[in-house]
Amino acid sequence: MMKAKHKLEISSWRYILSFIWETSKIVIVSLAIIIPIRYFLFQPFFVRGASMEPNFKNGEYLIIDELTYRFKEPERGDTIIFKYPKDPSQYYIKRIIGLPEEMLIISAGEITIFNDSNPNGLVLKEPYLSKENQFTSGDIEIILDENDYFVLGDNRQVSSDSRIWGAVPEHYIIGRVLIRAWPLDRVGVVD
Repeated sequence: MMKAKHKLEISSWRYILSFIWETSKIVIVSLAIIIPIRYFLFQPFFVRGASMEPNFKNGEYLIIDELTYRFKEPERGDTIIFKYPKDPSQYYIKRIIGLPEEMLIISAGEITIFNDSNPNGLVLKEPYLSKENQFTSGDIEIILDENDYFVLGDNRQVSSDSRIWGAVPEHYIIGRVLIRAWPLDRVGVVD
């Protein structure tokens, strides 16, 4: 009887240790998959404020693609998440308007871009803006450095952006907005 009880105890301990080992393997493999994805490929972001309305509203949950800009340069019109140049511990969401080494002039509500392709200037057309936000206030003339981007909020009348605090250095860009994950009625890939 003692031998049977002893065998039962050993069998129970083996079962418990086997269960712990199997659970540990699942946790380790899960972390090995999730951590690199979370820190190097995709990252969540909550929109705070009205600077990007109506395209991105306060409280929306976005997934940021951190991989694309490792292989190609950011493009005009991309909606990006970046570190705020005046306080890199804060993150902002804005749209890229000016690219490196371009000259931008904001005057009379219009944005004119001067670059190698448009030496006489090109008035920027922004189909992603609502009719109420087509007017871009300010009188600014800026020449961007080789690694700087000029960004604006889509809600031009309330946005704190490059018109106020200047260009965003490329190394401050975290990634581009890829997916709107919340609210459910607006879920989808962002163009």
